[in-house]
Amino acid sequence: MNILKGIIENLKVNGSLTFVKVAVNDQKISAILIDTPSTEPFLKIGNEISVIFKETEVIIGKGNVTNISLQNKFFGKITNITSKNLLSKITINTDVGDISSIITTNAVNQLSLTENCEVTAMIKTNEIILSA
Repeated sequence: MNILKGIIENLKVNGSLTFVKVAVNDQKISAILIDTPSTEPFLKIGNEISVIFKETEVIIGKGNVTNISLQNKFFGKITNITSKNLLSKITINTDVGDISSIITTNAVNQLSLTENCEVTAMIKTNEIILSA
């Protein structure tokens, strides 16, 4: 599990959904929640929160990833790869901290991923969990 600390910077409420922008270091992370400030008191601008997402929800891109709908993109270098027969765990050092990703070993080989390789870690907005 990836856990980062951040500060709520912006909230947009529409019905029972809230679009949240969280500042983590100098980067922004977007999340959409099925909650509102009236149902979850921690949803207040300025509150410190944990930003949580599974390793299996982290998509790895190499090269140009500008024309893609994913909001949360973090550039960094791979610091570690642990590969087994089917799956590999990759650790990427980014501006928001270290992010771990679990992808297929086949994908690691197809993308020619190695330590010190520059990649983009991407997480869908609806895969982010926020916790007080």
